[in-house]
Amino acid sequence: MALHDYDALLVLSFGGPEGEDEVIPFLENVTRGRGIPRERLAQVGEHYFHFGGVSPINAQNRDLIANIEAELDRRGIDLPVYFGNRNWHPFAEDTAKQLLDDDHRRVLVFATSAWGGYSACRQYDEDIQRIREVTPEIEYTKLWQFYGHPTFVQLMADNLRAAVERAPEATKILFTAHSVPTVADNAAGGPTDANLYSRQVTEAAALVANQAGVEDYEVVWQSRSGNPATPWLEPDVVDRTEELHAAGGFEHLICVPLGFITDHMEVVWDLDTELKQTCDDLGVTLDRVPTVGLDAEFAGMVVDIAAAVGGDVKPKTLSSVTVQGCTVNGAPCREGCCAPVKRPARPAANA
Repeated sequence: MALHDYDALLVLSFGGPEGEDEVIPFLENVTRGRGIPRERLAQVGEHYFHFGGVSPINAQNRDLIANIEAELDRRGIDLPVYFGNRNWHPFAEDTAKQLLDDDHRRVLVFATSAWGGYSACRQYDEDIQRIREVTPEIEYTKLWQFYGHPTFVQLMADNLRAAVERAPEATKILFTAHSVPTVADNAAGGPTDANLYSRQVTEAAALVANQAGVEDYEVVWQSRSGNPATPWLEPDVVDRTEELHAAGGFEHLICVPLGFITDHMEVVWDLDTELKQTCDDLGVTLDRVPTVGLDAEFAGMVVDIAAAVGGDVKPKTLSSVTVQGCTVNGAPCREGCCAPVKRPARPAANA
């Protein structure tokens, strides 16, 4: 099946509120089934309220779509691009119905995550399965993960190299990505490929660092949430910055938000706000490297991956760790892949 045999591309993302009155309903969608009270959600929502209740992610995805459309037009490819979210408007189910109304039947899906693991990959497969139940007439094909794609690596490396060139001598470099519970990472690749997510992030950092000519760096994590007693991937970016400063020997920090394709909430709050405040308090200057998802070459990469999948070939990758996809109609790459972690049942109230 060639690319011209597909008749639409769906950009599938996480979603975010676009006003203060949307914050709590959005967070209720994100945490559905976890029994988190609204009072706690209001506390979590402070990050969004700090920015007027608006997450940057939806606007950035619309910009990404505009870039993809421009690249498709440049190549003379007639492939309309649609936008759907898991947790907020436009909901993927509503977009699926629009795809059906517009007479599309073979749809490529670009998930806005570069990674494997349950949250970064398998949940998007579940999203596709859910929209397939709404529109069984449509065949959905999810594109390959792109964390090791040469274009993604080169764009990140170019930004890191520029940051290194303008940095003073006493500089530390930290690559950061979204943390997950360690039990989830242990199960991220299923029984035959554990720790898939953290290994992919670690390899991507090495690929980017090598392209940028950097040898001295560390991989850290950020944006953890939930029960403080639950172990998550560590060290945290803020904690590690404080530890490094206490050990002495640096005055400038380069932070590479490797795990994020655009400047959404985890970037503008956890890095540009909290990490920046920590650096200011320590007397350390911070250079947060730009994300690359709104670069025109990134859109070109998306079209390249679509064309490879349309040509039934594996897209380019520099990776030696598993790169998964493409999946059709949300089926996992293999049995047991990235299964959700089963949490222990709550004890009875009178136990």
